[in-house]
Amino acid sequence: MRLVSIASGSSGNCTYIGSESTHLLVDAGISNKRIEQGLNEIGIKGSELNGIMITHEHSDHIRGLGVLARKYGIPVYGTRETLEEISEKKCLGEYPKELLTEVWPDREFEVGDLRLMPFSIDHDAANPVAYRIQNGRKHVAVATDMGHYDSYIIDHLQGLDALLIESNHDVNMLQAGPYPYYLKRRILGDHGHLSNENAGRLLNHLLHDHLKHILLGHLSKENNYEALAYETVKLEIDQGDTPYQASDFSIAVARRDEMSQIVYI
Repeated sequence: MRLVSIASGSSGNCTYIGSESTHLLVDAGISNKRIEQGLNEIGIKGSELNGIMITHEHSDHIRGLGVLARKYGIPVYGTRETLEEISEKKCLGEYPKELLTEVWPDREFEVGDLRLMPFSIDHDAANPVAYRIQNGRKHVAVATDMGHYDSYIIDHLQGLDALLIESNHDVNMLQAGPYPYYLKRRILGDHGHLSNENAGRLLNHLLHDHLKHILLGHLSKENNYEALAYETVKLEIDQGDTPYQASDFSIAVARRDEMSQIVYI
C-alpha cells in the first residue's frame, strides 16, 4: 500500500492511497490538472481511480471533484449530508449524480481490496468524517479538520502504520494575526482545526512500535509554517508521557504546493 499527499493545506487538500489494484483519493480540493499531474508522478492515471473519499464539503476538499468525476466517471463517497451539500454546489459543474455514494460513520465498506472505515470528526461542516483504510494487515488514516480530539478519535487511530494528521496552526500566530475575531474563534473552537500542540498531544496517544510514517498536514498559510509545526510536534512527543522520542519515527510536513514523499507500507 502507498500513501502520498498530492497537496495539503488550508488552500487545498488531496491524498492518494492505493494498493497494487485499487487506487483512491481522499478529497479533491485542488484543480483537476494538479491532481492528474500528481497521480502521473506516481504512475497512476486518472482513469485508474476507483473512488474519491470526501471528508466534507468545504471548497479546499472538493474543488477538483466535478471535473474528475465527470471526466472519468469515478464514484464519490461521503456521508449523506456531505453529498447533499456537494450536489448543490454549482461551481462543480455537471457530472452524473449517480456517482455520489453514501457512507456512514463507523460502518466499514470495501472498494476493491481496500477496506475503509469512516469515522466522525468535529468540524463546522454538515457531517464530516475522517477515513481509516486497511489493506491486509496494513492500516493508514487521513485525519484533518478536527476541532478537537477525544477517546473516540483516539480509538479509531490506534494501530496505524502511517498517518496524515492535521497540524493546522500555531495558537500564538493565530491570536496575534490579522484574522477577524469571529474567524479566530472558529479555528480555535471545538469545530475548527487542531493546533500544532494538539497534534503532538494526540500523537502521544497513538505512538507504537510499528508506526512507520507521520505526515503533518493541513497547515495554515497565514498562521503556521513548516519548521514551527515540525518542531512543536516533536517537542510535544519528546515531553510526552510515553516511552518514545520523536526521533523514533519518520515525521514530515505535507506541503500545499508540492507532493510529499511516497510512503510505502
